Amino acid sequence: MSLTVILGFSALLFVSAAALLWSHWPAWLKVMLICAVTLFYFIGYSALHAIWGLPSTDNLPERFVMLAAFVEEPVKNNPGALYVWVSEIEDGQESVLNPRAYKLPYTRELHTRIDKALERGKDGVSQMGTAKPKKKNLRGKGRGLAWLVPGKDEQEVLLQDLPNPQLPEK
Repeated sequence: MSLTVILGFSALLFVSAAALLWSHWPAWLKVMLICAVTLFYFIGYSALHAIWGLPSTDNLPERFVMLAAFVEEPVKNNPGALYVWVSEIEDGQESVLNPRAYKLPYTRELHTRIDKALERGKDGVSQMGTAKPKKKNLRGKGRGLAWLVPGKDEQEVLLQDLPNPQLPEK
């Protein structure tokens, strides 16, 4: 797949270069082509990260089953990170989609919660999690440019034992 993507980007680059160098297009159309190809590059680059399986920095699903986790503790030049592999719970059932890796910013509190959940998981107790947006007291109550406030998309992640499934009566 990597070769296909590289060849696709190369073909786009060649066609764009040919259009810029040898066409008699007006200057404004050439500028539009440069902007479109640049935009396509960044959109393609972000889409490839999702395809290649790199950990997502998107918000966690509202309800999920935690399958595994890895903690990268902060050091001098590295702020640290928490990597979790989860499977989303939809309508009370685990998602049929493949598990997804997420990268969360390091906090000592979440590190402790994940460690406890991993210990329970080693004991054979599956762990379920919930992720809700943290409540922040923002001035303007979400109006205007409140979406620019750093940390607005932070989540409160809670982990607990997965309840036993209810079996139908015989």
